[in-house]
Amino acid sequence: MDFTEAYADTCSTVGLAAREGNVKVLRKLLKKGRSIDVADNRGWMPIHEAAYHNSVECMRLLIHADSSENYIKTKTFEGFCALHLAASQGHWKIIQILLEAGADPNATTLEETTPLFLGANVNCQALDKATPLFIAAQEGHTECVELLLSSGADPDLYCNEDNWQLPIHAAAQMGHTKILDLLIPLTDRVCDTEPNKVSPVYSAVFGGHEECLEMLLQSGYSPDAQMCLVFGFSSPLCMAFQKNCDFFGIVNILLKYGAQLNELHLAYCLKYERFSVFRYFLKKCCASTPWDHISEFINHAVKAQTKYKEWLPSLLLAGFDPLNLLCTSVPSLTHLCRLEIWSRLKLEHLQSDGFIRQLPLPRSLHDYLLYAEVLRMNEVPELAVIQDGEISETT
Repeated sequence: MDFTEAYADTCSTVGLAAREGNVKVLRKLLKKGRSIDVADNRGWMPIHEAAYHNSVECMRLLIHADSSENYIKTKTFEGFCALHLAASQGHWKIIQILLEAGADPNATTLEETTPLFLGANVNCQALDKATPLFIAAQEGHTECVELLLSSGADPDLYCNEDNWQLPIHAAAQMGHTKILDLLIPLTDRVCDTEPNKVSPVYSAVFGGHEECLEMLLQSGYSPDAQMCLVFGFSSPLCMAFQKNCDFFGIVNILLKYGAQLNELHLAYCLKYERFSVFRYFLKKCCASTPWDHISEFINHAVKAQTKYKEWLPSLLLAGFDPLNLLCTSVPSLTHLCRLEIWSRLKLEHLQSDGFIRQLPLPRSLHDYLLYAEVLRMNEVPELAVIQDGEISETT
């Protein structure tokens, strides 16, 4: 006999009333003395029907009719008592009634399952929004991940306040390949390149796990992902520069799957003094085309100028036009105005700052015309001024 499927012709009239939550009919049947312990083909009695179908008033009537522990703790052929069935459906009011009536909270089924286990929410979240699936993926508990997934755990439930972190990120960052293999086909690809999300490719790079990275890329994740404001990188390749022992392996995998190179990657080469990689990247990208991030490149180039022999010849030979650098240093309008004013001064006015100080302008403009901010920036003492024939320091 099948203990999982209810046969209509095996359920008593009392059982049907409890299943349907029909209090009026159940009360009439009880007054007529109908039995409340007739089981169907699954071993389900009316108390089990009421518990499973959340028939609260019917449950109260049945317990009032027979409040003995034997009836309340009666089990089905699979070992489920009424408390098991109520917990499995999340019927908290039924659970409360049964516990107050003496139901055993630690009762077990034939498979040693307790009501607490059946009533647990597989998608419950901690204060930091971590789910059981996320924690299991993070800690590498493969069997727990399998059990949670088979029990309905949601792999697309965000596990942080910023709404980007998923169990797949935890598995990729921690290097749990078996778990990652389980999660890749189940996780929504909205995290791949969607703005304001973070691709798990970043997590694999951050953790330095080459095998996880290759698994993600093989399954179709983009090697360029999206700009990641969370980590402060424009691409996974930029993030790879923070890795030491894993750097070359990660970079080679990203390039193998088509990661796009640009001047930002060249800038990072200079920043981290990876000059051999700089020369290699130059062969992969065109240095003669217009650059979108040239100011950031120049910033790192200036800092690496003491080792210019390692990279500058290669850059020029790759077709980079040094005149392009001039386009990044266009003076501000205020500075151009300052130059225009100075160009109109007579020679005798240029010999001291006294003339500037006498102009009918605010003190701040006097300072600006005299390059005070430049002097302060470079810690150069301001020139002495002559007032009434006496030398004094500027204040």
